[in-house]
Amino acid sequence: MAEKPNEKAVGTSAKVFEKTIEVSEAAAKSVENQEPVKQARKYWKTLGPGLTTGSADDDPSGIATYSQTGAKYGYSLLWLAPYSFVLMAVVQEICSRIGLVTGRGLAANIRQLFPKWVLYVCVILLFIANTFNIGADLGALSEVTRLFFPTANYILLVAGFAIFILAMEIFFSYRKYAGYLKWLALVLILYVISTFFIGNIDWRTILRDTIIPNLNFTKEQIFLVCGILGTTISPYLFFWETSQEVEEKIADGNTEKECRESKVGRSEIRRMRIDVWSGMFLSNLAMFFIITACAATLNVNGITNIGTAAQAAEALRPLAGNFSYALFAVGILGVGLLGIPVLAGASSYAISEAFGWREGLHYKLKQAYAFYGIIILSVIVGMILNFVGLDPIKALIYAAVLNGIVAPVMMVLIMTVSSKTKLMGEWVNGPTTKIIGWIATIFMIIIGLATIYSIVTGL
Repeated sequence: MAEKPNEKAVGTSAKVFEKTIEVSEAAAKSVENQEPVKQARKYWKTLGPGLTTGSADDDPSGIATYSQTGAKYGYSLLWLAPYSFVLMAVVQEICSRIGLVTGRGLAANIRQLFPKWVLYVCVILLFIANTFNIGADLGALSEVTRLFFPTANYILLVAGFAIFILAMEIFFSYRKYAGYLKWLALVLILYVISTFFIGNIDWRTILRDTIIPNLNFTKEQIFLVCGILGTTISPYLFFWETSQEVEEKIADGNTEKECRESKVGRSEIRRMRIDVWSGMFLSNLAMFFIITACAATLNVNGITNIGTAAQAAEALRPLAGNFSYALFAVGILGVGLLGIPVLAGASSYAISEAFGWREGLHYKLKQAYAFYGIIILSVIVGMILNFVGLDPIKALIYAAVLNGIVAPVMMVLIMTVSSKTKLMGEWVNGPTTKIIGWIATIFMIIIGLATIYSIVTGL
């Protein structure tokens, strides 16, 4: 049937639209078939627990610490980013390997080899430290939100974020929730982008201070270094990383028994290493650029005291411009929504495994009341701390002290577990891993003692 002249005229726009869609689809398929795009998609599929663990390390508390470092000492402590990267990546790789090979979480493995009281003390201190950290992070999320909406009620925001995070962690399936965390991890790239919108950055000095360590050994600087390393190589990351490797295997269709009994191949270990080292690299890259941004703006303008991540974002606004300020602030929101569920989840994995309870995000609420009860308790207590006048700086100090006590002990236990042939089979620590792992452990023992000393002496 022939089209009438007026019908043909009216239908022309629709035909053009249809042709545009066909051309766009053809172009999209052409791009998808390009080898670089295929490799990028393959690499993205490889990433998982390591990416989210590394990104969760840069929670609002960590951002506040890095911001204070750049504001107070300029570029002089940038060397901590590359040097801590290697130590952090090796320790997290060991934790991932324990989860992959044994099919159990970290606490469950420690429980088999050491007196229970050692594990109980560690996980209780971990729960307390994580809860303080959750409280500080919830407060930071609310403060940053009020930068965009000044009239918003602080208490309602804290409660709203707490309820939202709990709902996501409890009621979403593990696979969907893990995917959400994975995409959220990319928010760290905002810190890299925001830095390049700052003018007059001294890249020559940055290169020098990145390569050559510089430490004045003052009490204040030692304490700040303790805070940086304490938030970078932190106990909650050990538990989360190990358990997430088990969760991934279960999500792929394995039963818990199969996870414990199945052999691990080289391809799985290779995938895990790519994932872990990528996640830790992104984490320390963000640390590097947060310190750089604050050094290039706050430090050079005489602003040397930053208490919270929100204060850092607000202080950047008149110095770095609205765009850098907005990116920095949005980044805080993103990593807060990522970091809090990881903190709560790590506490729950540790306590549930220590006491032999059913645990795992692959279970529904009715199947693992105790596991989800710990998650709810830690977030609710963290929320209440904000209602009773929580000082975020004191909360971070308390968390740093507790991490300073727990981290070295946990690292000794981790190194021991990962060296047991009975548990790890052919995947026990190799010579290089042993050397770097024990260097990191000794380093954290020194850092832990320095943290405690700084507090006791009244810093």
